[in-house]
Amino acid sequence: MTRSRLLVGGAIVAAVALVAVYLAAGGASYSPEKVRDPCQPRPWSDPEGLGQIANQFSISALDGAACKLGVSRETLARALATKESRERFAERYGIDDEKLAEAIRAGLVRAVDDAEEANALSPILAGPLRSAVEDIPLEDAIEIVKGAKSFLGNLDSFLGGASSLLEELLP
Repeated sequence: MTRSRLLVGGAIVAAVALVAVYLAAGGASYSPEKVRDPCQPRPWSDPEGLGQIANQFSISALDGAACKLGVSRETLARALATKESRERFAERYGIDDEKLAEAIRAGLVRAVDDAEEANALSPILAGPLRSAVEDIPLEDAIEIVKGAKSFLGNLDSFLGGASSLLEELLP
């Protein structure tokens, strides 16, 4: 009987200690970080390689499209994950495919501009790439935003023997 009381007492002390440590660490004042405004420019870090360029390109494209639509980047990213989530997004915000395509294209152009400004993309490649994304179909635009790494990788494989030129053109 004494042993069971000792165990219960120990559990109570441990629970109180846990709450005290949580409060001492600032747990009472926790608030989630504010979602960043997608219309504000996001500085590019110094990208090292295609993977980092692709990641920053996707973030920039999502920011640009989200800004145009008046939603957060995170909301738009979740909406583009599946066809069903895109349909729910369109219904909730009253956005048809034409408006979504226009926003994503604008986001892709912004990403090209940001990449060029950050010296992650040569002006020699930026001009044609910008022209290509201005008229791209919606489904293709979504795939580029979701998978810029594969898009840039496909560009590399498309160039074939000239891929070494691509490496030289990427600062």
